[in-house]
Amino acid sequence: MTVTDLVDRWRARATIPSLSISGKGAGLLAMAITQIVAWGVLYYAVLVAAPAIAGDTDWTDREVFLAITAGLLSSAVCAIAVGRWLDRHPRRVMVSGAVLGTLAMLGAAASQNIWTFATAWIVCGAAQAAVLYQAAFTVITHRYRSDRRGPLTLVTLAGGLASTIFAPFTGWLVVEVGWRVAFAILAVILAGVLVPVYFLTVERAWPHLEASAATNGASRRALQSTRFWVLTVALALLSFSLGAATLSAVPASVEKGLDLQSASWVLGLIGAGQILGRVLYLAVPYRSAPWIAPVVVGALGAASLAGYAVAREPGWIFAAAILAGAVRGAFTLVQASAVSDRWGTTSYGRLNGMLAAPISALTALAPGAAAVLAGLWGSYQAVSLSMAAICLAGGLLVVRR
Repeated sequence: MTVTDLVDRWRARATIPSLSISGKGAGLLAMAITQIVAWGVLYYAVLVAAPAIAGDTDWTDREVFLAITAGLLSSAVCAIAVGRWLDRHPRRVMVSGAVLGTLAMLGAAASQNIWTFATAWIVCGAAQAAVLYQAAFTVITHRYRSDRRGPLTLVTLAGGLASTIFAPFTGWLVVEVGWRVAFAILAVILAGVLVPVYFLTVERAWPHLEASAATNGASRRALQSTRFWVLTVALALLSFSLGAATLSAVPASVEKGLDLQSASWVLGLIGAGQILGRVLYLAVPYRSAPWIAPVVVGALGAASLAGYAVAREPGWIFAAAILAGAVRGAFTLVQASAVSDRWGTTSYGRLNGMLAAPISALTALAPGAAAVLAGLWGSYQAVSLSMAAICLAGGLLVVRR
């Protein structure tokens, strides 16, 4: 008998099975907490520490950020296999991801050259695929099925708090003990929270799923359909355009004449807008056609990016930032629901992994692409206008799909 079997028996005797109402509530709270920690440690911490890492080593800022980008691309590639595994062994995948993330953080802390640091961050990318939003969305979709919208929103709201909590905490740690010790401390926090919580609250398997030929055939038919790949392209365009414009908000706002502090507020308002957008997403009628939400995101996203491009007064810049953030926040939930709203929940992990991979890859490249295009075209205004056009195209592409 394995340790997992013993835990399952204990949970059954304690009358808190994972599919009971109380079990679902506890599981949702646990998932929300782990998303705060996972995003804070595996995503935001290195962004905060990057200048200190470059300053403490002989690595350039560009090399550090290239390593971070390599990790994001690794996450995109791993999403395909991880999604399929989450349909079968959710607990095993998420616990393994937490352990892998811990090892990656420790490896990064011990790195003596940029190559070992980059390798550690590529491993971190694999861990991200197993514990961040896409993995959480798969677990929630299988657990709650037709009641998934509220839990999905709650988890993304919790994830949105990660930067608020962990960015200043990481900054304080880096100043007090240095980035290497800070990463080691964060690794301990990651392991101490994620491993036991996932082990005790994530389902070992999904009772309503069977690895049958019918199930595999349904997912195969979806992957062979034009509808799936048009949807993938459309969502990738939406994600890329929104990411490129919003993640370059600081240099774009400085270009408009704002000082650095005011430009930083623009980025902060985008973050606040994301929370607003995720709440407003619940206002979309549950039984409305699945293509309506992404079309609205495309239209409002195009309007906000175009408005930001032409805005000159701080008030209008701030207003456009809030709207763009709200659209980006709603997009997270549009993507999370894209598969289940069209093909059901049975093969959600596999299909969502295939959907998320190109979206994540393009999003990882978006900030760098914005900087390159701004250099080629001479301004971030041109970048914002072009991203508005791409965003609108993404929305139109998904009409009636």
